[in-house]
Amino acid sequence: MPKSTTPTELKKSISLKEKVGQLFMPAVFINDTEQEIREMEELIAQYYVGGLCFFHSRASAATNFESKKEVIYNADSYETLKTLINRYQNVSKYPLLIAIDAEWGLAMRVENTPQYPYAITMGAMQNATELLFEVGKNIANNCKTAGIHWNLAPCVDLNNNPNNPVIGYRSFGENKELVTEKASAFIKGTQSEGVLTSIKHFPGHGDTATDSHLGLPLIEKSETELVKNELYPFQKLIDEGVDSVMVGHLSVPSLANGKRISSSISKEIIKGVLRKEMGFDGVVISDALNMHAVAKNYPTPGELEWLAFDAGNDVLCFAEHTKEGIDTILSKASKHQIEESFERIWKLKAKAFKIEKLNSKRIPSSELNIKIAAQSLTLFSGTEEVIASFRNTDYCTLTLKRWGNQTEEEILKDLKTIAKEVSDEENILLLLTPPQVKPNSNFGFLPEEIDFINQLISEKKVVLYHYGNPYALRLFKTDKTLATVIVYQDFKEFQEVATAHFMGKLKANGKLPVKLK
Repeated sequence: MPKSTTPTELKKSISLKEKVGQLFMPAVFINDTEQEIREMEELIAQYYVGGLCFFHSRASAATNFESKKEVIYNADSYETLKTLINRYQNVSKYPLLIAIDAEWGLAMRVENTPQYPYAITMGAMQNATELLFEVGKNIANNCKTAGIHWNLAPCVDLNNNPNNPVIGYRSFGENKELVTEKASAFIKGTQSEGVLTSIKHFPGHGDTATDSHLGLPLIEKSETELVKNELYPFQKLIDEGVDSVMVGHLSVPSLANGKRISSSISKEIIKGVLRKEMGFDGVVISDALNMHAVAKNYPTPGELEWLAFDAGNDVLCFAEHTKEGIDTILSKASKHQIEESFERIWKLKAKAFKIEKLNSKRIPSSELNIKIAAQSLTLFSGTEEVIASFRNTDYCTLTLKRWGNQTEEEILKDLKTIAKEVSDEENILLLLTPPQVKPNSNFGFLPEEIDFINQLISEKKVVLYHYGNPYALRLFKTDKTLATVIVYQDFKEFQEVATAHFMGKLKANGKLPVKLK
């Protein structure tokens, strides 16, 4: 640990109150004001919090979605992140465990950092687990360089509900064997750089149409079904050895003796299913405790923190009431209960701060993305022969993609212009990029855009290349295209691979890892 004494010596001097402080992992924001930064420094110094979880900004936090606050772009976020980590470490009596959600790289939270493909993209690759290993390794190295010890990834949810508003593209797919295989490779790559991981969202957040940031999802499957499917990746990866398990905010009555209570505050699910039945003895971390699935039901400061801890969580992520939470836990918990969680956390910290120089060779991010693009490219409908034949026609290329912060009026005006330009065309190569990766509001498409694209597909001979979340294809009549190719990402590397495919220089090797209907 980066302090003057060893972990063993440090542990001897920690008071019970300080040990409770180690359970807390408040959220910190890269784009906070100086006043907010100083308030966090005071919280760290006064209450001995054990770790911090970094987010981009308060406006971008998922639970602030309803506020529609503008997220400010900050080109210096990465340097700010490193500076803040140093500041916070310097005021902490004990080393802080620094965490972040970097499922597809630091780019998930930080501008101008390497971005890797979404899990669904990598889920489309066949027999290419070595690329998953390399992604995990590269992301871990980026984390380590910034001063981050813990990547709260990967998602091992089986995304078997196409209406899922929050997992979707973050899942490797719906097949339990493939999800497990790909997650395992990602974890091993991360571990090779000495960075911690966390499999999430236990006991499985895939089969729901409710966003737990905003409400409590209910999963009414039987225990037998869950053990056979949703719990399968968790059990296999626990058996392989994982650093931590993140428990999600979802109600699963069959695992909680019939109770309609969030898994994150359920003793039956954490201490019963996860600990006793599945044999996990590592660190359990809660999903963010500010999420409305639980936060709105427990308005008394400290109450939710106590319930989460008492249920079996060792780390209270995004705890919003640190002082009250510490006081409540000290007044209600037994010394044994506190010591048990503290020991697990301290052991994890010792592992995270173990000094090792890992200079393993890494594939550059751009080269890695090209390899993934080539392996994931998926021929969704039509054939390679149909595309080859189309290539020999007098086709028109139409690119539909938002440019900058266009207003609705500007988008509709452009749409009218495009409609006139292609009115006399018979063969159209349509390059389509959805305005957003998340499914809310039809992936950002205006109704007029959806109608125009479907009319185009119905009336013209269209070969469609789709650069985005494949679930967006549910909006369109893909069965009426000559061929539809899923590219998954709009990165430059993926565009290059898609172009090479259209020109007949390579074949599509990927397979869609989910059902769209």
